[in-house]
Amino acid sequence: MPEIQQKYESQNQLQTFSEDDPFTVERYEQFCRFFPQNVQRVLDVGCNTGRGGERLKTLNPALEIFGLDCVQNRLNALPDAYTGKIYGLSNDIPQDDESFDAIVAGEFLEHLYPSDVDRTLCEFQRILKIKGRLLLTTPHPHYLKNKLTGGTVYGVSHLTQHFPQILKLRLQMHGFSGVKILGSGKLSRYLGYYFPLKFVYGSYLIFGDKY
Repeated sequence: MPEIQQKYESQNQLQTFSEDDPFTVERYEQFCRFFPQNVQRVLDVGCNTGRGGERLKTLNPALEIFGLDCVQNRLNALPDAYTGKIYGLSNDIPQDDESFDAIVAGEFLEHLYPSDVDRTLCEFQRILKIKGRLLLTTPHPHYLKNKLTGGTVYGVSHLTQHFPQILKLRLQMHGFSGVKILGSGKLSRYLGYYFPLKFVYGSYLIFGDKY
């Protein structure tokens, strides 16, 4: 196993909260709400043990969901909702060009080393079909609660942070169009997705199309 993969695997195993995160199911419901038309093949990046994909399959039984993760034990635990399991890293995804109608990556990008962020976005662009959609959520660096309490995005296995307008520009630089930013995280239960002051949300959803 390459050294970088060992690093990612060990770091992600240190963070167990993601397997119990009470917002995971709602995050995937949000993804589903903003899927492109006629979506069928979906790649769930950083799929963990598959709680999110299981919810997607309930919402749309016609989906073919593939899970990508760097922790083999988590892939082994994926439910039958997943059509395929992919062991590897997002910076070198072992899939053909234009393989997926949509890619979802919930609370994932912050787990990458800085040098792997753009490589990962390149891979996402490569494996998306034309008119496919990339949907990401990631913690908001300017989250108001953190500003008031001295908190930070950085922590166990959180290696980067992503400012919304900069990440929007990055997606555009990789050829994504129609890039949108919406609120996400637990506060969206009360405010919905469209509250204009995005820093009140703990996370944000950003999505764009390969078109």
